[in-house]
Amino acid sequence: MDDVKMGIMCQLFNGSNKNLDVGGQSKMRGEINVLLVGDPGVSKSQLLQYVHSVAPRGIYTSGKGSSAVGLTAYVTKDPETKEVVLESGALVLSDRGICCIDEFDKMSDSTRAVLHEVMEQQTISIAKAGIICTLNARTSILAAANPIKSRYDTKMSVVENLNLPPSLLSRFDLIYLILDKAHPVQDRRLAKHIVSLYYEKPEQKDGDKDEILSQAEMAQYVSYARMKNPTLSEAASHRLIDGYLQMRSMGSSKKTITATPRQLESMIRLAEAHAKMRLADEVDDFDVDEAIRLMKVATQTAAMDPTTGLIDMDLLSTGFGTSSRARREQLATQVREFIQAKGQAGSIRLREILTAIQEENPEGSFNYTDLRKCLVDLEDEGIIARLNPDQRDESVRLVLAS
Repeated sequence: MDDVKMGIMCQLFNGSNKNLDVGGQSKMRGEINVLLVGDPGVSKSQLLQYVHSVAPRGIYTSGKGSSAVGLTAYVTKDPETKEVVLESGALVLSDRGICCIDEFDKMSDSTRAVLHEVMEQQTISIAKAGIICTLNARTSILAAANPIKSRYDTKMSVVENLNLPPSLLSRFDLIYLILDKAHPVQDRRLAKHIVSLYYEKPEQKDGDKDEILSQAEMAQYVSYARMKNPTLSEAASHRLIDGYLQMRSMGSSKKTITATPRQLESMIRLAEAHAKMRLADEVDDFDVDEAIRLMKVATQTAAMDPTTGLIDMDLLSTGFGTSSRARREQLATQVREFIQAKGQAGSIRLREILTAIQEENPEGSFNYTDLRKCLVDLEDEGIIARLNPDQRDESVRLVLAS
């Protein structure tokens, strides 16, 4: 949990926005986006509420009660002038701040679609009732989501657990998995803390008052530190390049992608935010090392392929890992060869295909779900035609496409 708090602290301070004119890209965002994924009862909502109270500007909303209009902007009539006016939504109101979204997994697809532009371009394009404009939404997004089955299944990837589009997951700088595991020491500390909240509040010692900052003092410190604009030193630049190349070389083969340029930009923002915590004017090696460590314990841990135990960033960018893609290609090849070997013999039952493939490859562990996904791809290629795809039993029949 300490790593989660450190990542959220970096989000509070954020990196530095840059206005460049290199390669046609004039702006580079400094806002950090964080996603908390975990089991129920691991204090995800408490973290969001505290960040909302400490952040200089921010909006707290729930995914279940949010709409695309409520997040962006809506058109209404002014009660006095009767003219059409544009009212800002949650993302526009939290400009230069943090937008905390709880129950992120319960958002509708249309509501989540508006976040793609906000998380990358930091703007919201509006074309409603004759009003065409682009609003600034330079906000950091702190989201909390629960898995589909309530409990996180370690045998499935993050994309399969959350049922979120990979294009949206890849825009988060840090993705934390907060799992509820039994630990005697930590469980005792947590139980003592929760029970102590129901006691009469004890008097604080003078030493404790000096060590612990209040929420007001913390908010003032964050506001002051965010005005800093640290720059990368030459040593920190070389350390960032070496760390990125090291992360790229963690793959087992050339086909496995373990880091992308988005992770490099995220590490730069994390290093700048860590330097702002220290009120430093320059980013040094210590800030870069902490940024690399946070990236490894957060996003790269979430990108681990459960079937191989290796890091594969394709899981977050495409939804399929290298091993899963190779496995689907192998199954498609075997199904194609089996159907072509049958020739124009008529329809073929699904059970017959699966039995033949399992006999040919007993270690493949293919099931009906994998086979049905493969058949959809082969039908799109025009190789086969499915007779009764709506049936859920084992009597699904297939014929060769004419």
